[in-house]
Amino acid sequence: MRKSRFMLTSLLFLCCICEIGATATANDLSGLGWLTGHWSGLHDGMEMEELWLAPKGNTMLAIHRDVLRGQTVSFEFLRIEATPEAITYWASPKGRPATPFKMIEQESSRVVFENADHDFPRRIIYWLGKDGSLHARIEGTLNGKPAAEEWAWRNTAAK
Repeated sequence: MRKSRFMLTSLLFLCCICEIGATATANDLSGLGWLTGHWSGLHDGMEMEELWLAPKGNTMLAIHRDVLRGQTVSFEFLRIEATPEAITYWASPKGRPATPFKMIEQESSRVVFENADHDFPRRIIYWLGKDGSLHARIEGTLNGKPAAEEWAWRNTAAK
C-alpha cells in the first residue's frame, strides 16, 4: 500500500513537472524573432520608425515614432511578453497606460493579437512580406463602423 502511494505520488509529481515545462515552451517568443530590427518607411510625408529588440527574458521590446515635417507627431512603447498563460502584446501610445492584446494566431512570419474589449484597435496584425518588408495592420470599430489602417516598412540599420 505504501509503495503504491509512493509510486502514485511520484507519478503525479512528474506529470506536474512535464505540464509546467510544456506550458513554458508553448509560450516561447523565439517564433517572433522575425520582428527584430529597425524598420522604417515614408507615407504621405510621414517618416515612420519601429525598432524591435530580439526576444530575450520572455519579452520583446519596441519603440515606434512618427515624424512629420521634422516634428514627432506620435510615439508608442511596445512590449510582447510571454507568460505561462499567454503571449501578450502591450501597446502604450504616447506614454499612456499599456493596453493588452492576447496572441490569437501565429504562423512562421505572421502574428495576430486581439483585445475583444477594445474598440480600436481590436486586432493588431504583423507579417513579413515576400520582399522582406514588415507589414502592420490595425483593425476595429470607429464611430460604429469597421475601420483599419496598414503600414509597411523596410529593415534598415539603426541611425
